[in-house]
Amino acid sequence: MNQAIEASYNEAKKLYARHGIQVDDVLQKLSEIKISLHCWQGDDVQGFLFKDKQLSGGIAVTGSYPGRAGTPDELRQDLEKALSLIPGQHKVNLHAIYADTTEQVDLDQLEPRHFQNWVDWAKQQGLGLDFNPTLFSHPKAEDGFTLSHKDPEIRNFWITHCKKSRRIAEHFGKELGQPCVTNHWMPDGYKDTPIDRLAPRERLRDSLDEIFSEKISEEYNIDAVESKLFGIGSESYVVGSHEFYMGYALTRGKSICLDSGHFHPTEVISNKLSSVLMFTDQLLLHVSRPVRWDSDHVVTMDDELLDIARELVRGDLLSRTHIGLDFFDGSINHVAAWVIGTRNTIKALLRAMLEPIEALKHAEEKRDFTTRLALVEEFKSYPFGAVWDYYCAQNGVPVREEWLAEAKNYEQQVLLKR
Repeated sequence: MNQAIEASYNEAKKLYARHGIQVDDVLQKLSEIKISLHCWQGDDVQGFLFKDKQLSGGIAVTGSYPGRAGTPDELRQDLEKALSLIPGQHKVNLHAIYADTTEQVDLDQLEPRHFQNWVDWAKQQGLGLDFNPTLFSHPKAEDGFTLSHKDPEIRNFWITHCKKSRRIAEHFGKELGQPCVTNHWMPDGYKDTPIDRLAPRERLRDSLDEIFSEKISEEYNIDAVESKLFGIGSESYVVGSHEFYMGYALTRGKSICLDSGHFHPTEVISNKLSSVLMFTDQLLLHVSRPVRWDSDHVVTMDDELLDIARELVRGDLLSRTHIGLDFFDGSINHVAAWVIGTRNTIKALLRAMLEPIEALKHAEEKRDFTTRLALVEEFKSYPFGAVWDYYCAQNGVPVREEWLAEAKNYEQQVLLKR
């Protein structure tokens, strides 16, 4: 290890130790956190089952940066590169349309065997896998409704797909020795104001009840449901609103997925975490960056990301929270996007762990708000960067912006030759 990095780390340790923060212990705890990298950043949400199908479901990818993955092998290669530039041991999040198979199968016909290459690869890389049924970019979703569709034939198609997805996830969990988080999101909604808001929600409730009727142990699969405020084509009404899924998850014992881009532009999820986890055992967190709307920009270390990390750390909620990324930027290097977003998420957690939490809580309990404010502000300039550099070096990944040169070289040698 570079002597300067180690020297800076040792000096930083002394500063933090004055406040009772044992940095070595912090890094050990940080190393146990798994971030789930979303596979769809690597190919602009195209998938492999229906490669010629235009993206739909209120989702849009902008930009035409060259080199996106076109095959499962290319996508896995790109993920390996990204993971080699990120400290820690993590997970990969798959959508159903990323099945690796030469069979002509529809979504309601998918089986674990169609993902066996992903499982074998994950074993080789020491990774976990998460999963999502895909309820968009399909002929049976063209009118904007899936699980809440008034046509029982279409509705049953999607119910079957979600049931099959849970069995695939169970297979992941059994094969990889860690639970697979299966997130259920659908784009159902109306562009303009509906007359009947209730009936679609009743159908969605009944569809979800049917999907979850098959009992699968949380040792292998953890079900989550995800809300959204609006989407392209569902600006006025979304069937699966936050209130709908809050009630559903709490009454059915499911996890709630909070996506940082799925709420009102002025609404943040950091303030929701402690409330939700008072009443549910586990939470799925989709870290994204909305700009004006659910635009899924690459995660930066902005105020909301830091507040999310602080809420999880200060409330000791990390062990009950599954953290995944959800953005798709087609305007920059696809591998670099993963690296920037994941490294920022881990850095934000590190910054939160390097705060004198007990001292801050004690000051708050004594109503010493002066000390509380002073410590919070002073710690913003404490040398967390020295600790981050050491953590990266310790994990054998590039320090600071050194990773960018590797990503650029990979672009020249691999991405641009596709």
